[in-house]
Amino acid sequence: MEQTKLLLLFVRNPELGKVKTRLAATVGPEVALEVYIHLLQHTRQVTQQLPVDKLVYYAEKIAHNDNWPDDIYQKALQPEGDLGEKMNAAFENAFASGYTSVVIIGSDCQQLTQEIIQQAFAALETHDVVIGPALDGGYYLLGMKKLHLPFFRNKQWSTEHVFPDTLKDTRALHLTYTLLPILSDVDKAEDFDFSELGQE
Repeated sequence: MEQTKLLLLFVRNPELGKVKTRLAATVGPEVALEVYIHLLQHTRQVTQQLPVDKLVYYAEKIAHNDNWPDDIYQKALQPEGDLGEKMNAAFENAFASGYTSVVIIGSDCQQLTQEIIQQAFAALETHDVVIGPALDGGYYLLGMKKLHLPFFRNKQWSTEHVFPDTLKDTRALHLTYTLLPILSDVDKAEDFDFSELGQE
């Protein structure tokens, strides 16, 4: 276990009517919850074998004996604020704890693989920043070796401006960076392969 590397996972508690609300508008809250539980399971599968420390940040309340085994994942509650403030605090806490290579992901990407996350940590050995762009203009992964505050300020979160604006910050700060493959987050019905739920 490489103690200097930390993977942060931002997740929502899987509760009916509180997850995948945009998706729920077309498929209903029950199916949206089923999709989200599937995404959580996928995220666990692609992260649990990684030789890095792992910390799950819950949106509502910390859960034990759930999808995230307590012996593999550290657990915490997401800080207050908007998404930028939450991520900023999570990175700040990680670096304050002595980690030197920190990567954050969500739980919305069905295409994410263990190999891509490994690529991210490998990229940080030679670059300041690594970003995984999402098709919707956001990003599914962000990694860095020290805290860069501009990444989390003056952003229109959950819009197509997040990735390009973050890239501008990277260049303005004269940081070296690597981009990972462009993947799709699951926000709408067409983003998800329903065959995995047994529903065509």
